[in-house]
Amino acid sequence: MGKVLKAALLACSCSIKMTVEICTVSGFDDVGRNMVAVRVDDEVVICDMGIHLENYMKLTDEEEENSSSLNRDALIKARAIPDDGLISEWKGMVKAIVPSHAHLDHLGAIPYLAHHYDAPIMGTPYTVQVLRHLLEDNDVRLRNKLQVVEPNGRVKLSKNITLEMVNITHSTPHTAMVVIHTPAGAIVYANDFKLDDTPTLGKPPNYARLAELEKEGTLAIFIDSTNADVDAKTPSEKVAKDMLSDVLMSQRHNGRGIIVTTFSSHIARLKSIIEIGQKMGRKVVILGRSMAKYISAAEEISLVDFKGKAEIVRFSAKVGEKLRKIDRDGKEKYLIICTGHQGEPKSVLSKIASGLLNFNMGPQDAIVFSCRVIPTPTNRKNRERLESHLRRTNVRIFKDVHQSGHASGQDVRYVLELLKPKHIIPSHGAKASKDAVRRMATMLGYGERQVHMAHDGQRVILSP
Repeated sequence: MGKVLKAALLACSCSIKMTVEICTVSGFDDVGRNMVAVRVDDEVVICDMGIHLENYMKLTDEEEENSSSLNRDALIKARAIPDDGLISEWKGMVKAIVPSHAHLDHLGAIPYLAHHYDAPIMGTPYTVQVLRHLLEDNDVRLRNKLQVVEPNGRVKLSKNITLEMVNITHSTPHTAMVVIHTPAGAIVYANDFKLDDTPTLGKPPNYARLAELEKEGTLAIFIDSTNADVDAKTPSEKVAKDMLSDVLMSQRHNGRGIIVTTFSSHIARLKSIIEIGQKMGRKVVILGRSMAKYISAAEEISLVDFKGKAEIVRFSAKVGEKLRKIDRDGKEKYLIICTGHQGEPKSVLSKIASGLLNFNMGPQDAIVFSCRVIPTPTNRKNRERLESHLRRTNVRIFKDVHQSGHASGQDVRYVLELLKPKHIIPSHGAKASKDAVRRMATMLGYGERQVHMAHDGQRVILSP
């Protein structure tokens, strides 16, 4: 069941006779398949049920099956989804399953695991809407109730537990810092976030509420460590929009075709690209099923309205037809946004580059990668292959036109200083990044018993 760590709570009232135990189910020995369980006496809240994207895609490719037919045990064995058998004795205690946001490494395992628990799934509006699409795509019908909690909303789960979704910024809408309020103090699940004071979609972080949490007492925090070893502040999404505008506006002349690729779930980034395309006087066309799915989820909850601003083409056969029409009409009239930013073999951009989709490209055309390569062996290999194919056509390639959705070191420090948690659990990062959080905590005066360098399946008991 994993090694049990015991940590004394500093400045915690001895009158509270309560056990708070954490199981870091997965996502601590590698980045992905995030899942944490928090037990307060005989009640449990699960934060996130994600997939490991690389392991998941490898398994689906090997099995050549639709994801809906994949076996749960095979997925666990392949380290594609969390091994929730690590908390089997807590199964009947679960009060809620709470995905913190809409990325697949945080909610993608819900179709495979959630039905084992008699508990509702609670998330912000966009998160729940994406989950609905995911369940529909995989033809999964869960018995769990899907419950929407508005950003900054609260839900009382029981006498001892209240759930709060504090608004925070990230690279997908309606991301929340999940706060589990207990009589022993608040447990803050800040597994993915950035501090963006000028977001291009949605509201800035709720700093005022975070400051109040410090006064109320923060027992522990799971803190996003992805970029914690970068001694900087992560730039705003507004900076990414300015970078895109600079690159795209420079390519608007000379009859150039322009293709932009980015993360399908990054609705703010897609909104910026559409706005720049309109400013250029080009017809914006969005190609690819994944992009259509995430945009549909955003439009269904009135988060954005791309109708009349962009044509969205979902299915492969229609994508080919549209590309042929763009070729005939003149590429200089269009701005294409498509899937393929990581070089995924089945993506639209990869099929264009390999010739599977018929679309003429040459030296006058530009390909803009509004992303960075996620550093896994598969992604690196796929991107190298894609860029090799693109270079054969002598197109202009613009890479890394992007800003991260993750907090850098100075942002992490600010949150720790703002909340002053008694205990820190670095999460969602490579070892070097989590070590940076540990060094930062030491510098801020934390002792070694207050910083928990957890592994998958580990137990951390926080007792008065």
